[in-house]
Amino acid sequence: MSREFTIAADDDGIRVDRWFKRHMADVSFNLVSRWARTGQLRVDGARVGPGDRLAEGQVLRVPPAETVPVDGAKLAARPVKPRRELSPEEIEFAQGLVIHKSKHALVINKPPGLATQGGTKTTEHVDGLLDALQFEAESRPKLVHRLDKDTSGVLLLARSARAAAYFGKSFATRDTKKLYWAVVAGHPKLDDALIDLPIGKQPGTGGEKMHVDEEAGLVAKSRFRVIDRASDKAAFVEMQPMTGRTHQLRVHAAATGTPIVGDGKYGGTEAFLTGGVSRKMHLHARRLVLGLPDGGTLDVKADLPAHFADTLKMLGFSPEDADLPIAPDKPEGPKPKRRRMSSATSGNRRGERRSRGK
Repeated sequence: MSREFTIAADDDGIRVDRWFKRHMADVSFNLVSRWARTGQLRVDGARVGPGDRLAEGQVLRVPPAETVPVDGAKLAARPVKPRRELSPEEIEFAQGLVIHKSKHALVINKPPGLATQGGTKTTEHVDGLLDALQFEAESRPKLVHRLDKDTSGVLLLARSARAAAYFGKSFATRDTKKLYWAVVAGHPKLDDALIDLPIGKQPGTGGEKMHVDEEAGLVAKSRFRVIDRASDKAAFVEMQPMTGRTHQLRVHAAATGTPIVGDGKYGGTEAFLTGGVSRKMHLHARRLVLGLPDGGTLDVKADLPAHFADTLKMLGFSPEDADLPIAPDKPEGPKPKRRRMSSATSGNRRGERRSRGK
C-alpha cells in the first residue's frame, strides 16, 4: 500500500528530491526519479517530478517501502540503519554542553577533542549526540556548520528544517559574524590585518591538509586583531573568517609567521611554547551573531576551555575585557593589497605590550 505524507510548514517550497533527502535519506535520487517516471510519485493525485516544488498542506504519495518495482522485477528497499541508543551519561554530557536554547536555535559549547561529525575511526562526535538534544521539539536538531575536532566553542544547531534552511543560507551568504579567540606563537607584525591568501588542498596529503596556493587556490580572507601581546613570545588574537575555507584560520596564522599555539599540523614545532603551556589547540569559537527566521538577532558567546584559560593566565592575558566591538569587514586606513596583509593601525613597535581591550 502506498504511503502518504502531508507537507509541513517547514517544508513549504522545498523540491521533491530535497524532501526525500531530508525525510527519507535511504531513498536515492535515482529511485525518486524512477518513481516519478512511472507515475508512482504523486502530489494531491497529480504526477510530479524530482524538481517540482511542494507546498504546505499538500499530500505526497510514495510507493510502499517493502518493495520497489524495477523493469517487472521487485527489489527490496534498503533498510534504514537504526541509531545507537545513548546512555544516561551521554545524554547528561550532551545536555550539559547547551548554552542557548530557543524556538529555532540550539547552541552548544563544543569541547576540544570532540568531532562535529563521524568519519574513519571517529566514533564519538556531536552528530551522534543529537538525540539527546531534541528536548520538546518535534525532531532532533540539525547541524548547521562544523568546527574542527580540536577547536572549541560556539556550534549552532537548528531545531527545525525551516530554521536549518534559513541558517544554512545565512552561512552561505556570509550574513553571519563568527569571532574566534586564539593564542598565537610569535609576534604579529600588525595590530589589525586583513589576510587575503588563497587556499587549496596540499598535494600528497589526500586532502587532509591545506596550504596557501597563489595559482589554483580559492579566495580566502581572514580578519586578525591583536587583543594583547606578551613581548615577542605570543599574542592573544581575535580572528574573524570572511570566507569559509577548510582550516582557513589555521593556514593563515601559520602563513603569516604566527601559528596558533598547539597547531603542530600547520605550525610545526614553532606552534608549541615552553614553560608549561598546554600543547592543545588554542583556537576557540568565542562568538556567533546572526539573524533569526522570525526576526531578531542571535548573539551568543562560549566560555573558554580550561587549557586555554590557563594559558591566558600564565601569559598575563585577561579575557575579561577581550571582547572587541564587532569591526567592519575591512580594516580602516590604507586599502589592503590583494593577497597580502594590510594594516589598520600603525606605529606599534616590535615587542611593545599593547594595552588590553583597546
